[in-house]
Amino acid sequence: MKLVIGHFYPELLNLYGDRGNLSCLRMRLQWRGIGVTVVPLAAGEPVDFSGLDLVLMGGGSDREQELACGFLQKIKGEFYRYVEEGGTVLAVCGGYQLLGEYYQTRTKKLKGLGILGIHTTWEPARLVGNIILDSGLCADAIVGFENHGGRTWIGDYEPLGRVRLGLGNTGDGAWEGIHYKNVIGTYLHGPLLPKNPQICDLLLETALKEKYGSAVRLSPLPDELEQIAGREMVKRGRRRQGRGLFH
Repeated sequence: MKLVIGHFYPELLNLYGDRGNLSCLRMRLQWRGIGVTVVPLAAGEPVDFSGLDLVLMGGGSDREQELACGFLQKIKGEFYRYVEEGGTVLAVCGGYQLLGEYYQTRTKKLKGLGILGIHTTWEPARLVGNIILDSGLCADAIVGFENHGGRTWIGDYEPLGRVRLGLGNTGDGAWEGIHYKNVIGTYLHGPLLPKNPQICDLLLETALKEKYGSAVRLSPLPDELEQIAGREMVKRGRRRQGRGLFH
């Protein structure tokens, strides 16, 4: 077995250590003896989605997002079909915002890809801090770090998780991220996947099943250290909550 991972615009969308997510995807395949090829998708170049099993989109500043958005408009039809036909996507922060209808920045309205019927608006107060989610996608809590000025409104879409500690999509501490078909969009940095190997494996297994059939199952890896770190973050979050440092 082998997966081909497309990394969208690494020269523009790599603001929050997104290469760490790419490294995690690659290494967890290699540790299992599964082949992997990473394809850097340069801005402005054509994209053959038929050759991609999983797509990673990272975050960028407003200026970089504006540049990326201009390039993405040229391939949004192909990207939309990729998603609707079961393509696996992880979109973090700016990449998450770009999947929507638009992002209203401080000074202008950036047209998004319109793959998801969501939108984002900028507010001056940034939402920053550790965040913990409970999600139906995995048994363990999802942990990470959020740092965003945008508020993303997802309507009736399924969120990635309910916020246990933190601020989430709109700052109200209710829900974070989005889960649609085989797409995960989120504001969690850190980067996300090394802190949450269960989410990494979910993405990998989903992509493998799309390519090779529903019988595919990933063999377990020794994730005890990651699990200990995650539990410690949850415990620290509870202590901070008890001192009134989280809502």
